Amino acid sequence: MPRLKAVDYRSADAEVQFVASLRETGFGVLSNHPLDEQRVSSIYNRWRAFFNTPAKEDYLFNPARFDGFFPSREAEIAKGRATRDLKEYFHYYPWGRCPEELRAEIDVYYTSTVAFASELLTWVERQTPDDVSANFREPLSGMISGSEQSLLRVLHYPPIEGPVESGAVRAAAHEDINLLTILPASNEPGLQAKTREGEWIDVPCDFGNLIVNVGDMLQEASGGWYPSTTHRVVNPDELDSDRATAAVGRISLPLFLHPRSDVVLSDRYTAGSYLGERLRELRSAETST
Repeated sequence: MPRLKAVDYRSADAEVQFVASLRETGFGVLSNHPLDEQRVSSIYNRWRAFFNTPAKEDYLFNPARFDGFFPSREAEIAKGRATRDLKEYFHYYPWGRCPEELRAEIDVYYTSTVAFASELLTWVERQTPDDVSANFREPLSGMISGSEQSLLRVLHYPPIEGPVESGAVRAAAHEDINLLTILPASNEPGLQAKTREGEWIDVPCDFGNLIVNVGDMLQEASGGWYPSTTHRVVNPDELDSDRATAAVGRISLPLFLHPRSDVVLSDRYTAGSYLGERLRELRSAETST
C-alpha cells in the first residue's frame, strides 16, 4: 500500500512541498518540525495513565460547552454510520476544565501548536494561486487570531480485548470540520486517508512526524481548491503490521484549528454558522440510531 511522504520542515523547499501535498491529498506530513517531541511523549504517557483511572469520570463533559471527558458510551457516531466509534477522549480548551496536575503541560503544548499552525496557514496562503486566495476574506492566519474555539482533543483508543459491535471501528471514515488539524504521529499505526481514486493509504505513524490535514472550513474558504480528505482509524486486526495487535491501545493528540465565529468563509457561511450546521448534523445522526 502506498504511503504519504514526510517533508523535512528545515528543507529549502519545505513550504512548496508541504502545500503541494495538501492540495493533492488533503494531507501533509512534516519531519524535523519545531514542536517538542519530549513534551508530546510525556503528554501521551501521563494522559494514558489518566484514562486508566476512574478519576476521568469526575470530568464528564459539559453538554453546553463541550469541554471535559467523553466516555466511550458518548463517543461520536460518524455521519452515515450506525455504531459509535471505539474511543474515549478529553476536550481541552484553555478556558475549560482540566485535571490541575495535567494542565500546565498541555497548555504549553496547546499554545505552541496554535502558534505553529499560524505559520502553516501563512505557508498555505503564500502558495495558493491568486485567483483562489482572492476569495479569502482575510489572511488565513488572521482567521484564528483571538479565536477561543480551537480544540485540543486527547484521544484514547482502548485495547480491543474481545468481540465488538458489528461494524464498530476506532474512528469511522469522516472529514474534519475546521481549517487545519495538527496531529503528532501516534504511538501506533491505524490512521488512513482516502485518495481521489478511492484507495486507502497509510499515513506515516513514525514518532516525531507531524501530520496535518485540511478541514471542511479551509475547503469552503478556498472554493474546493484544498480538499477536506476522508480519513479513518482502523482496528488493529485490519492492519498489515507486526506491531499491531488487538491488545494495543492508541493515544492521539489532534488539535482542531478553528477560526473565530465571525470569520466569513464564503458567501454561504461564517465559521460560526458552518460549525453550527455540522454539529446539528452530528446530533441528528446520533438521535436517529
